[in-house]
Amino acid sequence: MKRFLPFILILIFFFSCKKFIQQQEENAVIKIMTNGVWYVQTYNQNDTSIAALFAGYTFQFEADGTVLAIKDSATVATGTWVGNVDNETINSNFPGAAIPLDQLNSLWKITDSSPTSVVANTTIGTDMEFLVLLKQ
Repeated sequence: MKRFLPFILILIFFFSCKKFIQQQEENAVIKIMTNGVWYVQTYNQNDTSIAALFAGYTFQFEADGTVLAIKDSATVATGTWVGNVDNETINSNFPGAAIPLDQLNSLWKITDSSPTSVVANTTIGTDMEFLVLLKQ
């Protein structure tokens, strides 16, 4: 048993470090998402742009997992968001929302991102959705 003690300690250290690193990555994503206001620059449904439907909307992501949809300086809907660093996804949901906010209710695969932009796609029914969010 004494021979295995160093191995067990190394495993514990490895998993603790991995969890710490993952937590730091998640904290960084939350900080980026919650620091500023976002807007829809591009939204394509199949090959058709529907970005104009989002004109005037901005989105404020909160650290508690809520997201506010704001139009003309007023909150028009409150939804939820969950980012997953490992899967490079973000799940957003505006319960009971009408067009265009209901278009955001999905699990989005993030294909590119920076501190000021997120590029993602998803499939809703038979429609391929492509989204670019930019930070104001």
